[in-house]
Amino acid sequence: MGAINGKDFIDRLNQQKTEIWYNGKKIEGNISEHPAFKGIIHTKASLYDLQNEPSLTGQMTFKSPITGNPVGISYLQPKTKEDLKKRRKMIKIWAKHTNGMMGRSPDYMNTAIMSFASTENILKGKENCFPENIIALYERALEEDLSFTHTLITPQVNRAHLYFEDSKDPIAAKVIDQNEKGIVIKGARLLATQGGITDEVLVYSAPGLFDPSEAFAFSIPSDTKGLKFICRESFVGGESAFDHPLSSKYEEMDTVIVFDNVLVPWDRVFFYDNVEASNIFILQSSFYPNAIHQVITRQVVKIEFLLGIAELLVQTINVGEYQHIQEKLSEIIVGLETMKALADKSETHAEIDEWGNIRPCYIPLQAASVIFPRLYPRFCEIIQLIGASGMVTLPSEKDFHSKLRTDLDQYLQGASKDAEDRVKIFRLAWDLTMSSFGTRQIHYERYFFGDPIRLAGKLYKSYPLDGLVGKVNDFLNLKDK
Repeated sequence: MGAINGKDFIDRLNQQKTEIWYNGKKIEGNISEHPAFKGIIHTKASLYDLQNEPSLTGQMTFKSPITGNPVGISYLQPKTKEDLKKRRKMIKIWAKHTNGMMGRSPDYMNTAIMSFASTENILKGKENCFPENIIALYERALEEDLSFTHTLITPQVNRAHLYFEDSKDPIAAKVIDQNEKGIVIKGARLLATQGGITDEVLVYSAPGLFDPSEAFAFSIPSDTKGLKFICRESFVGGESAFDHPLSSKYEEMDTVIVFDNVLVPWDRVFFYDNVEASNIFILQSSFYPNAIHQVITRQVVKIEFLLGIAELLVQTINVGEYQHIQEKLSEIIVGLETMKALADKSETHAEIDEWGNIRPCYIPLQAASVIFPRLYPRFCEIIQLIGASGMVTLPSEKDFHSKLRTDLDQYLQGASKDAEDRVKIFRLAWDLTMSSFGTRQIHYERYFFGDPIRLAGKLYKSYPLDGLVGKVNDFLNLKDK
């Protein structure tokens, strides 16, 4: 099959019998037409269509080493620095199509599957580990262009450092049984973004576990019996691209996944009942370097979009002569160029790992993952400060098609734009930074790779400081105690 198009993607979703609950009701009928999912599904479909654009096919696909079919470059296992550049170019095309707003565009999880497959040897020979199933998943995903969501987080019952769950019925998803067919999972997992609207769900136990019954990893179809997706409130403001230019297209639903005695077949299990595997595989694999490389590429595009909005606001109300405005815009520019430089350095200093795959240099990627959660909320604040009261005095599309049009044209015009275009620009800035969609984006970027404080701690612990300290010791001629 190889790379699919948008219709293929939508048809597959509609044919699934996935159990999705929204606003107290189980969703029936075609998921692609449900108001809470229609926008994101059709936007995602448009990404798949780009793979088949004649002018882009060479930049979006490569020949499968298995069948020779054209397959998505986000599945390419990089062997050279040129491969990394190819991957970044493809990722950037998709990111620009969504203005960096889709955190779970298909290339993110494709990158995760590719990374696991390229380092599956870590699990070879270990108890209750089946690395061959990771390879099988990768090859299936590659050839069928599957879409994925994933879940790593357990419910936040008690976040005390030494909390151990002792409830009679599992809260966090656990293995409660195993038989000749597979393992049986019961309990819940959090924060599956786009849960229910992908072909499969990748379930992985994040490092730091102590309970072997919670130490597992697998991937199963989204419509597996006993699997249930519970949605939060939708942040789609409405279908009007005028009133809700971002949420109408890019709102990615977040879900809780409930496993009600879900049978995971043995050929779908990567490992189970193995705390060591849970703790080391994701850390020693190429997941983090490759995944952050994908994320930074998207985030650079997103900052470019924010900078464009900020400058358009400045021009629309003619405030560019003020030095505090220039300072604010330069702050975004510095952040943008910093992120771009870190991405470039990660490729320039990339190295081959022990399995013959090249990994982007991890240190600059870690630095980017620490700095962006601070940059993004600040950049949104800058847009709010530039827009000021204009961010809340926003009529709707229907107002412009009513008897109010004459008043609106007179009183809401900008220095360089008529009233309708000025309101379009300000509604975009509002949807980005102040709507429920926009504030979810801020929170999402702040915690994309976890607690920012822990990310900073990991960077500190992994940074090569000994040589720097040694130089100072030598300079001062200090002696060891």
